[in-house]
Amino acid sequence: MRFEGFGEHAIDFYDGLEADNTKAYWDDNRDVYNVDVRAPMEALLAELAAEFGGDFGSAKVFRPYRDVRFAKDKTPYKTNCGGVIEQGRGGGAYYVEVSPAGLRVGGGCFHLESDQVARFRTAIAEDIHGTVLEQTVAKLRKGGWDIRGDQLKTRPKGYDADHPRIDLLKHKSLYAVRVWEPGDFLHERKCFDRVRKAWRDVRTLNEWARDHVGVSVRSA
Repeated sequence: MRFEGFGEHAIDFYDGLEADNTKAYWDDNRDVYNVDVRAPMEALLAELAAEFGGDFGSAKVFRPYRDVRFAKDKTPYKTNCGGVIEQGRGGGAYYVEVSPAGLRVGGGCFHLESDQVARFRTAIAEDIHGTVLEQTVAKLRKGGWDIRGDQLKTRPKGYDADHPRIDLLKHKSLYAVRVWEPGDFLHERKCFDRVRKAWRDVRTLNEWARDHVGVSVRSA
Protein backbone atom coordinates (compact mmCIF):
# COMPACT_ATOMS: atom_id res chain seq x y z
CA MET A 1 0.00 0.00 0.00
CA ARG A 2 1.36 3.42 -1.00
CA PHE A 3 1.73 5.81 1.93
CA GLU A 4 -0.50 8.86 1.51
CA GLY A 5 -0.22 10.28 5.03
CA PHE A 6 -1.52 9.39 8.45
CA GLY A 7 -5.26 9.29 8.89
CA GLU A 8 -7.20 12.43 9.73
CA HIS A 9 -7.89 11.22 13.28
CA ALA A 10 -4.32 10.10 14.13
CA ILE A 11 -3.45 13.10 16.31
CA ASP A 12 -6.93 13.25 17.83
CA PHE A 13 -6.55 9.60 18.82
CA TYR A 14 -3.37 10.34 20.78
CA ASP A 15 -4.78 13.55 22.25
CA GLY A 16 -7.57 11.43 23.66
CA LEU A 17 -5.18 8.75 24.86
CA GLU A 18 -3.13 11.33 26.74
CA ALA A 19 -6.31 12.44 28.53
CA ASP A 20 -7.64 8.92 29.14
CA ASN A 21 -4.88 6.30 29.08
CA THR A 22 -7.11 3.35 29.89
CA LYS A 23 -8.05 0.03 28.36
CA ALA A 24 -11.61 1.30 27.95
CA TYR A 25 -10.48 4.21 25.76
CA TRP A 26 -8.15 1.93 23.79
CA ASP A 27 -10.84 -0.65 23.13
CA ASP A 28 -13.34 2.03 22.08
CA ASN A 29 -10.84 3.58 19.65
CA ARG A 30 -8.87 0.56 18.47
CA ASP A 31 -10.19 0.86 14.92
CA VAL A 32 -8.94 4.47 14.72
CA TYR A 33 -5.48 3.33 15.84
CA ASN A 34 -5.40 0.48 13.31
CA VAL A 35 -6.67 2.53 10.35
CA ASP A 36 -5.31 6.04 10.94
CA VAL A 37 -2.06 5.26 12.76
CA ARG A 38 -0.67 1.76 12.47
CA ALA A 39 -1.60 0.94 8.87
CA PRO A 40 -0.10 4.21 7.53
CA MET A 41 3.04 3.69 9.63
CA GLU A 42 3.44 0.19 8.19
CA ALA A 43 2.97 1.59 4.67
CA LEU A 44 5.51 4.37 5.32
CA LEU A 45 8.14 1.93 6.55
CA ALA A 46 7.46 -0.51 3.72
CA GLU A 47 8.16 2.18 1.13
CA LEU A 48 11.21 3.54 2.91
CA ALA A 49 12.66 0.06 3.37
CA ALA A 50 13.32 -0.11 -0.37
CA GLU A 51 15.96 2.61 0.03
CA PHE A 52 17.07 2.32 3.65
CA GLY A 53 16.59 -1.36 4.45
CA GLY A 54 18.30 -4.15 2.52
CA ASP A 55 21.56 -5.11 4.18
CA PHE A 56 21.18 -2.32 6.76
CA GLY A 57 18.27 -3.86 8.63
CA SER A 58 14.58 -4.63 8.72
CA ALA A 59 11.58 -2.42 9.42
CA LYS A 60 9.20 -2.73 12.34
CA VAL A 61 6.50 -0.76 14.10
CA PHE A 62 6.94 -0.63 17.86
CA ARG A 63 4.24 -2.20 20.00
CA PRO A 64 1.74 0.26 21.49
CA TYR A 65 1.99 -1.13 25.02
CA ARG A 66 4.31 0.33 27.66
CA ASP A 67 6.59 -1.88 29.76
CA VAL A 68 5.37 -0.93 33.24
CA ARG A 69 7.08 -3.67 35.25
CA PHE A 70 9.60 -1.33 36.85
CA ALA A 71 7.97 2.03 36.07
CA LYS A 72 6.32 4.39 38.54
CA ASP A 73 3.96 5.45 35.75
CA LYS A 74 1.59 2.51 35.25
CA THR A 75 -0.38 3.92 32.31
CA PRO A 76 -0.62 1.01 29.86
CA TYR A 77 -0.27 2.64 26.43
CA LYS A 78 2.37 4.69 24.63
CA THR A 79 1.16 8.09 23.47
CA ASN A 80 3.07 7.82 20.20
CA CYS A 81 3.60 5.38 17.36
CA GLY A 82 7.20 4.76 16.43
CA GLY A 83 8.82 2.80 13.65
CA VAL A 84 12.41 1.90 12.88
CA ILE A 85 14.73 0.28 10.36
CA GLU A 86 17.75 -1.30 12.07
CA GLN A 87 19.75 -4.51 12.43
CA GLY A 88 19.80 -4.31 16.21
CA ARG A 89 19.86 -1.72 18.96
CA GLY A 90 22.82 0.63 18.88
CA GLY A 91 24.33 -0.14 15.50
CA GLY A 92 22.56 2.68 13.67
CA ALA A 93 18.82 3.22 13.26
CA TYR A 94 16.41 5.11 11.04
CA TYR A 95 13.60 6.20 13.36
CA VAL A 96 10.22 7.88 12.79
CA GLU A 97 7.44 8.70 15.24
CA VAL A 98 4.03 10.37 15.15
CA SER A 99 2.42 11.81 18.28
CA PRO A 100 0.56 14.91 19.52
CA ALA A 101 3.96 16.67 19.36
CA GLY A 102 3.98 16.07 15.59
CA LEU A 103 6.53 14.17 13.51
CA ARG A 104 9.86 13.09 15.01
CA VAL A 105 12.67 11.56 12.97
CA GLY A 106 16.11 10.44 14.02
CA GLY A 107 19.18 8.35 13.41
CA GLY A 108 22.27 7.05 15.17
CA CYS A 109 23.01 5.02 18.28
CA PHE A 110 19.98 5.29 20.55
CA HIS A 111 21.23 2.73 23.05
CA LEU A 112 24.62 1.07 23.44
CA GLU A 113 25.59 -2.03 25.39
CA SER A 114 29.02 -2.08 27.02
CA ASP A 115 30.68 -3.92 24.10
CA GLN A 116 29.24 -1.36 21.68
CA VAL A 117 30.45 1.54 23.81
CA ALA A 118 33.98 0.09 23.70
CA ARG A 119 33.93 -0.15 19.88
CA PHE A 120 32.29 3.28 19.63
CA ARG A 121 35.09 4.94 21.61
CA THR A 122 37.86 3.01 19.87
CA ALA A 123 36.62 4.32 16.51
CA ILE A 124 36.27 7.89 17.80
CA ALA A 125 39.82 7.83 19.18
CA GLU A 126 41.19 6.73 15.79
CA ASP A 127 41.97 9.81 13.72
CA ILE A 128 40.36 8.83 10.42
CA HIS A 129 37.14 7.30 11.75
CA GLY A 130 36.86 9.77 14.61
CA THR A 131 37.26 12.77 12.33
CA VAL A 132 34.54 11.44 10.00
CA LEU A 133 32.12 11.21 12.92
CA GLU A 134 33.10 14.63 14.21
CA GLN A 135 32.46 16.19 10.79
CA THR A 136 29.20 14.28 10.38
CA VAL A 137 27.87 15.48 13.73
CA ALA A 138 28.94 19.06 13.01
CA LYS A 139 27.16 19.01 9.63
CA LEU A 140 23.95 17.66 11.17
CA ARG A 141 24.01 20.24 13.94
CA LYS A 142 24.57 23.02 11.42
CA GLY A 143 21.64 21.67 9.40
CA GLY A 144 19.24 22.05 12.31
CA TRP A 145 19.47 18.63 13.89
CA ASP A 146 19.49 18.22 17.67
CA ILE A 147 22.41 16.01 18.74
CA ARG A 148 21.57 13.99 21.82
CA GLY A 149 22.78 11.04 23.87
CA ASP A 150 23.77 9.99 27.37
CA GLN A 151 27.14 11.39 28.39
CA LEU A 152 29.67 10.98 31.16
CA LYS A 153 30.41 14.08 33.22
CA THR A 154 34.14 13.32 33.16
CA ARG A 155 36.50 11.68 30.70
CA PRO A 156 36.04 7.94 30.11
CA LYS A 157 38.65 5.67 31.66
CA GLY A 158 41.68 5.20 29.41
CA TYR A 159 41.32 8.46 27.48
CA ASP A 160 43.10 11.76 28.08
CA ALA A 161 41.06 14.77 29.12
CA ASP A 162 42.72 16.81 26.36
CA HIS A 163 41.84 14.36 23.57
CA PRO A 164 40.68 16.44 20.54
CA ARG A 165 37.37 14.54 20.46
CA ILE A 166 36.84 14.19 24.21
CA ASP A 167 33.26 15.50 23.97
CA LEU A 168 32.34 12.67 21.62
CA LEU A 169 34.25 10.15 23.73
CA LYS A 170 32.10 11.03 26.74
CA HIS A 171 29.00 9.81 24.93
CA LYS A 172 27.39 6.51 25.93
CA SER A 173 24.85 6.94 23.14
CA LEU A 174 24.73 9.39 20.24
CA TYR A 175 21.87 10.24 17.94
CA ALA A 176 20.35 13.07 15.92
CA VAL A 177 16.71 14.17 16.15
CA ARG A 178 14.40 16.54 14.30
CA VAL A 179 10.79 17.39 15.19
CA TRP A 180 8.05 19.08 13.17
CA GLU A 181 4.90 20.27 14.89
CA PRO A 182 1.57 18.84 13.71
CA GLY A 183 0.37 20.17 10.39
CA ASP A 184 -1.52 19.23 7.26
CA PHE A 185 1.62 17.58 5.87
CA LEU A 186 1.15 14.69 8.33
CA HIS A 187 -1.94 13.62 6.40
CA GLU A 188 -0.42 14.03 2.96
CA ARG A 189 2.22 12.47 0.74
CA LYS A 190 4.49 15.34 1.84
CA CYS A 191 5.08 13.44 5.08
CA PHE A 192 6.83 10.65 3.16
CA ASP A 193 9.05 13.18 1.37
CA ARG A 194 10.00 14.82 4.67
CA VAL A 195 10.93 11.55 6.36
CA ARG A 196 12.90 10.33 3.35
CA LYS A 197 14.90 13.56 3.14
CA ALA A 198 15.61 13.47 6.87
CA TRP A 199 16.77 9.85 6.74
CA ARG A 200 19.06 10.71 3.85
CA ASP A 201 20.56 13.39 6.10
CA VAL A 202 21.40 10.83 8.80
CA ARG A 203 22.59 8.11 6.41
CA THR A 204 26.29 8.88 7.00
CA LEU A 205 25.81 8.76 10.78
CA ASN A 206 23.97 5.45 10.57
CA GLU A 207 26.51 3.90 8.22
CA TRP A 208 29.33 5.00 10.54
CA ALA A 209 27.51 3.31 13.42
CA ARG A 210 26.91 0.17 11.38
CA ASP A 211 30.56 -0.08 10.32
CA HIS A 212 32.26 0.84 13.60
CA VAL A 213 29.80 -0.09 16.37
CA GLY A 214 27.61 -2.87 15.03
CA VAL A 215 25.16 -5.07 16.87
CA SER A 216 25.87 -6.02 20.48
CA VAL A 217 27.02 -9.57 21.12
CA ARG A 218 25.50 -9.22 24.58
CA SER A 219 21.95 -8.78 23.23
CA ALA A 220 22.26 -11.46 20.54
